[in-house]
Amino acid sequence: MEILVILIPVSLFLGGIGLAAFFWAMRTRQFDDPKGDANRILTKEWDDRPKP
Repeated sequence: MEILVILIPVSLFLGGIGLAAFFWAMRTRQFDDPKGDANRILTKEWDDRPKP
């Protein structure tokens, strides 16, 4: 049971880091255009394959 004295604060600290990273990503507008990113990968305009 003494291990809970260490594990609970560590888990709260790591959860806080994850929450802070999420809010940082939202504030810096990382999730603005998910549909555009999904469509951009399917276009032939920027195809990396060499032409035969």
